[in-house]
Formats: sequence, structure tokens, C-alpha cells
Amino acid sequence: MHGLMMDAPLTISSLIEHAARHHGEGEIVSRGTEGVIRRKTWAQIRSRAKQVANVLTQMGVKQGDRVATLAWNTDRHLELYFGVSGMGAVLHTINPRLHPEQIAWIANHAEDTVLFFDSTFLPIVTAMAPHAKSLRHLVMLTDTEHMPADSALDLQCYEALLGAASEVFDWPAIDEQAASSMCYTSGTTGNPKGVLYSHRSTLLHTYGVCMPDSLNISARDSLLPVVPMFHVNAWGLPYAAAATGCKLVMPGPGLDGKSLHELFEAEGVTISAGVPTVWLGLLNFMREQSLKFSAMKRTVIGGSTCPPAMLRSFELDYGVQVLHAWGMTEMSPLGTSCTLKRQHMAQDREAQFAVQFKQGRTVFGVDLRIVNDAGDSLPWDGKTSGHLQVRGPWVLKSYFKNEGGDPLTPDGWFPTGDVATIDAEGYMQITDRSKDVIKSGGEWISSIDLENIAMSHPAVAMAACIGVPHPKWDERPLLLVVKRPGQELSKADLLAHFEGKIAKWWMPDEVLFIDAIPLGATGKMLKTRLREQYGSTPLPA
Repeated sequence: MHGLMMDAPLTISSLIEHAARHHGEGEIVSRGTEGVIRRKTWAQIRSRAKQVANVLTQMGVKQGDRVATLAWNTDRHLELYFGVSGMGAVLHTINPRLHPEQIAWIANHAEDTVLFFDSTFLPIVTAMAPHAKSLRHLVMLTDTEHMPADSALDLQCYEALLGAASEVFDWPAIDEQAASSMCYTSGTTGNPKGVLYSHRSTLLHTYGVCMPDSLNISARDSLLPVVPMFHVNAWGLPYAAAATGCKLVMPGPGLDGKSLHELFEAEGVTISAGVPTVWLGLLNFMREQSLKFSAMKRTVIGGSTCPPAMLRSFELDYGVQVLHAWGMTEMSPLGTSCTLKRQHMAQDREAQFAVQFKQGRTVFGVDLRIVNDAGDSLPWDGKTSGHLQVRGPWVLKSYFKNEGGDPLTPDGWFPTGDVATIDAEGYMQITDRSKDVIKSGGEWISSIDLENIAMSHPAVAMAACIGVPHPKWDERPLLLVVKRPGQELSKADLLAHFEGKIAKWWMPDEVLFIDAIPLGATGKMLKTRLREQYGSTPLPA
């Protein structure tokens, strides 16, 4: 027997319709690439999204065609989020921090037909467009005044196209299982692989993001996503903003500490989200200028592990709650969020911090398990490390064009490539990537734990730990450290900082002070490059 309820498909067009109908005057504030602040409303975003749909229809874009973007977090990019997916095409956000050759490869693999891009990325587009065989239209996200006077490319102007397009467009009825958007993995090893999200998975993920024990987004918030809209759909935050009707503040290309703090204060931002490297720049700027937040209440930190020193600084120095989160491109991306349970509220602050340092517990819709090399499930005791696997309605089941074959285990779980523990209360903690864990004498050493301890030293700006070959122990830890400007620090002083915090056999065998740690396209440390540069470093006897 079936239930007697309406069958309303879960589609992205329903999000923008809800925002415009019930939060029509809600603000969208955007700093564009031209340097000016633009102010719109949710109702205006809907009207312009419909103009986008009409423009694409006139270009001959059909349902299922891929429409690419190379763009910052702006109001125009937001219009594409809803206009492209709403008319049935697939929004393909490309990471502009990749090499132009890799961007061209991705565009060809996705068979993108149209590319919308910010003026900042014109040099990238000039380099890659001749090699992107399927691209038929190149649209610069600007007005006629800021179009380039001369270009070797046949460029079209976004504002001119929208100005000639009607605001009347009936969103088509789309199967909720139809593809809505696409992101490619960062491709640190081999070519990137495409992850194809559906309308249904995106809507379910949106519900998960907004839940109180998740990121807790509401109509009372002013939300500034620092995480780029080209990085896993800005962690789903543009969709969550439409679902709740909250104020949305878009920083554009200005991600330095000064630019971000100005927007936080001017627009009364209450919640933000980004990777640790961005927050490091903001916190350093605020310390140097003796600044505080006037409205900021909480921030989501993910992408890579949040150093405990950063979490403490946000909470103790600035009164900002840190929501430590974890996810993957293959998970849309949200998997866990670290919010406290009722029993933690009576604990002292240090006991609460011990929980918050973990990546957190699952959002409803995601299930976790840890397994050993043989695939056997491991206990949730907070001590036993295993390979982390996930499943759920917004988790990938196969890559675009079936690249890499079937990624799932025989019983239907997705292997994340992370090593983790899970405690008895369900809190998960990443201890390493499977490829980064240091295997010493048959035991595992967590490079993340060693990095976090190093970064808790006041003279350390960044730290990375890699395993280097050892004739007896297989691998031993090498610590690579970037010092804060003007700070003095010796190897002996730093190793003394580890005393009493780790088992003696975890102690790094060597410390090298370097000028910079290479970062990938999503702000993560490139340990592959570090291993290439320092993997043969001789260790002391």
C-alpha cells in the first residue's frame, strides 16, 4: 500500500522559488571583480536566474548539457547556480587554481558547451579555450563597460545578454534524479574524476546542512561563504541560504584578512565557512591590527583538519564557535559536523574542547564505519584506527563516464581514503589520509597529530609531517616547519614542545625549517610534492 501524499519532485528550481516567494526582500550582498559592492534581493536573483535560463535556451543549450563556470563567490555566480540547473542543464563549476592544461582536459572530459567566467580569469580562458573542443560560447561575467577592448577570443558580455533576455521563464518539470551539477576531484594523483550530483541529492544535502546539529543555518543569519563556489558547490551553502532565506554575503576575489574583516563588520556576518589556510590569514591580520568581531558567532572549518590552536583562538580570543566539519567532493560534501551533545554541556571547557577537536558526528543521511585492511568492521572505542567508509543518499556511487571503474566495496560503501577513529558516542576523528599515515615498525603514526602539536607552538606558522624511509623501522616522521615572521625557533626547542604530548616512539626524527609549504587547488597541503622534495632526507643516527 502506498501513502496518499503529493509527489513533489525535489528540484533546485524549488529552492529559488521558495526564497523569492517567502524571503523576497532578503539581501544578497556581493563584492564583484570590478571592486564595487552590489546589492540584490532573493526576488531579483530569481528574475535574473530566469534570464540566464532564457539566454541558455537561445544558445541552444538543452537539458543535460554541461555549462561551465570559472568564477568567484558573487551574485552573478549565484544566478548561474539556479538558472543553469533550474532549466535542466548541468552546472559544472571548475577550479581556476588548476593548471590551464588541466582545466582544458576537464572541460573536454565534461563536454562543456558554454563557459561563464570572471574577468580575473581571462588569461586562463585565453590559454585553455583553444583546446576545449566542445565550447561554443564564452561569456565574461561583467558589464559592457568592463569588457576587454581587444581579445583573441570571441567573447560575449553577461550583463548585455541578460539585459536582452526576458524575466519570464517557466521552470521545466525535471526528474529529481536528473543531474544538476558537477565537480571534479582535485586530481592530486592522476587525472581528476567527475562527480555528478542530482537534484534529489542536492536537496537532501541542503536539509542536512541546515539542521541544528549540523551547520544550523536560519533566516536570522548573515552568511558569508569563504569556501569557493567552485569547491564542492561552496559546501552547499548557496542552496542552504536559499532554503532558509538568510542574508548572503559574497566576498568575490577578496579573500585576504583585511577584505574579509571589512565585509564581516559592514554586513553583520554571523556565520562563515572556509578552510584553515584562509582563517590563518584572517586571524593573523586581526592580531596585528588588534581587531575583534562585532556580530560573528560561529564558523565552519573543513577541507583539512582544523589545528587545535586555531580552534582555541577563535573561541577564546574572539568568542566565535568553531564547527569542525568533514566531507568530500564525493559526498556533496557534508559528512560530519562537530556539535556537542546534551551530556557535554555540563563538562568543563577543556573536556568540551577535546570533543570539538574531532571532526564530529554524522548528519542524518550519512552512515560511517571503520574497517581494517581485510574489510572487517572495527570497534568504536575512540582508539582503534581504521579505513573510513561512508554511504548515504548524497554519496557518490560511480564517477562520471565510469572513470576508475566501480569505486564501492562489494557491500556498497564508499572508501574515503581517510584513516579515522570513532568513539562510543559516534564522534569521528581523522588521524590521517591512508596515503599519508606513517608506518613505523608495523604501527601507525598520525601525521596530523604531529602537525597540530607543532602548530600549537607560538613560533610556528605552518607545519607538515611526512614519512621518510628508515632501514629498520620502514618509515619515520620528518617534520617540515614554516616559522612565523620574526620568530626564532630551534629544532631542540620544538621537539621539547612535544614532550609529554605523544608516545616517545612518535617523536619526529628530524625537523627542517623551510620557507613555505606548497598548497593545492583547494588549500590543502601538497604532501606529494613534499615527499618528492624531502622524501630522501637523511635521518640522524
